[in-house]
Amino acid sequence: MLDPANNPQQVQSLDVGRRLRELRTLAGLSIRSLAEKSGLNFNTLSLIENNRSSPSVSTLQQLAGALQVPITAFFETATVQQEVVFQKHRQRPQSMFAHGLLEDLGAGLTLGNGLPLLLTLQPGADSGSETIVHTGQEFVFCLAGGLEYSIDGNEFHLSAGDSLLFQAHLPHRWGNRGTVDARFILVLCPADENDQLADRHFQPGLVKEPPG
Repeated sequence: MLDPANNPQQVQSLDVGRRLRELRTLAGLSIRSLAEKSGLNFNTLSLIENNRSSPSVSTLQQLAGALQVPITAFFETATVQQEVVFQKHRQRPQSMFAHGLLEDLGAGLTLGNGLPLLLTLQPGADSGSETIVHTGQEFVFCLAGGLEYSIDGNEFHLSAGDSLLFQAHLPHRWGNRGTVDARFILVLCPADENDQLADRHFQPGLVKEPPG
């Protein structure tokens, strides 16, 4: 299971609350205005900005849509674009959410229109009941645990070492139905540079609360 206490002190622990406040201020919105645009509760936003509540990815997706920014904006830091990016293990930008961990593999260099992510999902986490559709292609490589992918009605079970590459206009969804954390690389590559792939992919309901 995920245990932030096991991360060494040099891990880049990002202040999502502070980033949310910065992005909201840049957009010229009050907390109440952002609550109305995102459909989230005023008190919830206040707790997140004050780092008293950890947002799920679905919550970040709603905020990203309201602020018109990619979801990765919440764990970006001011960095100079580089020609070569080398990331040491546990030293890349990361953001904890309710049932997992999202890590940015492309921090410091824009990968064209692509978005490379490293995700860790706890058992019971999934992409929600609605299927996902976006332009371009999607690549998945399972590193550990198991991951279930449904693509246009076809089911795929990925174990460590398995991969998927598919046209992303096919309706798809995914989840961790196992009993251990699933860890995988996800690369989203839209054909349309105006396609906000993160907003499309991380639909509300990405992280499902486990029963009980």
